[in-house]
Amino acid sequence: MNKSRVGFAGVGRMGTPMVHRLLDAGYAVSIFDVDAAAVAKLEEKGAKPVSTPAALMEEADIVLMSLPTPEIVQAVALGENGLVHGQGAKIVVDLSTTGPRVARVVSAELQAAGIAPVDCPVSGGIGGAEKGTLAMMVACSSDVLPKVMPVLEQLGKPTHIGEEPWMGQMLKVINNLISVTSLAIASEALVMGCKAGLDPDVMMDVINAGTGRTNATTDKIPKFVLTRNFDFGFAIGLSAKDIRLCLEESDALGVPMVVGSSVRQLINITKGRLGPDADLTEIIRPIEEWAGVTVEGGKTSG
Repeated sequence: MNKSRVGFAGVGRMGTPMVHRLLDAGYAVSIFDVDAAAVAKLEEKGAKPVSTPAALMEEADIVLMSLPTPEIVQAVALGENGLVHGQGAKIVVDLSTTGPRVARVVSAELQAAGIAPVDCPVSGGIGGAEKGTLAMMVACSSDVLPKVMPVLEQLGKPTHIGEEPWMGQMLKVINNLISVTSLAIASEALVMGCKAGLDPDVMMDVINAGTGRTNATTDKIPKFVLTRNFDFGFAIGLSAKDIRLCLEESDALGVPMVVGSSVRQLINITKGRLGPDADLTEIIRPIEEWAGVTVEGGKTSG
């Protein structure tokens, strides 16, 4: 059986490793991005560059988007020379995090043009994109699902969330709020322990053997905070966007998020102090400044 031709819009830190995986699996991949250097590197690998999103549709059966903001997703999908104006591909999969509202707008425009929308935000970071272990939250009609599953299975573990192309976005923003909240409270607790004289490495060992264990304590803090590398690879500005999207939905649904609102405040403080390009794991730095301590481990973290 011939593999589908795949188009890919957005070859940044997440998109590039996903394109590598598709090329390695034998797919013919066409790519679009405004970053000429990123495009050139993938062209050397075998990807075919095109000049517009609309042109991408002509080269593919299925087009995937992995883009940083809802505004860019809308521009690539619906703007001048956007995907909606192309002829060819009949399925567009959005791997970005846009929130449910933008997903509804984009999917409606695509459907009006005879293109099947697939809402499929992902979780797992750059490491998951490289290893093909991303959690993929797929929301689309059941008849479209089997057409996209072979491609998505090259990138991670797809789970069908529901039929409506906004349901994946709802779950994604909830997931991201939980993830950032875990990092925020772990950072506060770690600073408190260090201020009291506890060893941060010992704290992590004990917490990870007990009920306080989270992805923040097992992965983010040992690898990216205690080492002082702060290179997890996700910008604080993007995290602020994700939390904003989640709280907008909670407000619309009438569900109060007291803890989530506090985490948003800390994220925005960090963004204001360090800039939107600061790493998410640098959320600990304002807390350290307030407490007058620096949290640094003595062990080598892998």
